Amino acid sequence: MRQLLITAGLLLPLALDTFALAAALGMAGLERRDRLRVTLVFTVFEAGMPIAGLLVGRVAGSLIGRWAGYGAILFLFIAGFLLLRPGQNDDDEERRLSLLAHARGLAIIDLGLSISVDELTVGLSAGLLGLSTAVTVIWIAVQAFAAAQLGLSLGARLGVEIRERSEQVAGVALIGVALVLLALKLLKI
Repeated sequence: MRQLLITAGLLLPLALDTFALAAALGMAGLERRDRLRVTLVFTVFEAGMPIAGLLVGRVAGSLIGRWAGYGAILFLFIAGFLLLRPGQNDDDEERRLSLLAHARGLAIIDLGLSISVDELTVGLSAGLLGLSTAVTVIWIAVQAFAAAQLGLSLGARLGVEIRERSEQVAGVALIGVALVLLALKLLKI
């Protein structure tokens, strides 16, 4: 039950971040025919990056032993603070979103990697915590697909303020998960 709650706590911020990016794409005027392609790119990269993070986390966890949990907490704090940082220049963000919406071939790989760094961090934390690789990756893929579809569908109707707020809520949620894990670790629950 504890692993399920931790996994759920890690998924909510990821879903909010995926939703925010997908909503921005919807606001940028992504064509209806491109929505499934973009959703699949999100899903593949957001499910794939945690695998790399989980593998690195498991190896690092076995090397640092009982300190692995604290490493996971540190990475969650870092990921949360990165999501809270002020947004990029609006022109740069709009150009990046336009590139993502129309990317083909190798450009998709570059853009896919750029949108899934937080999943790598969460995967690393999940690996350090010893969470199930299969369960974590499946749930990340499900949330990525659902959040991307919802964000793309609602993006044209939402304002920039809502998109930015969802990124901030995602950052606060990751920091909250890190604080809960720290409390559990210190109380040895």
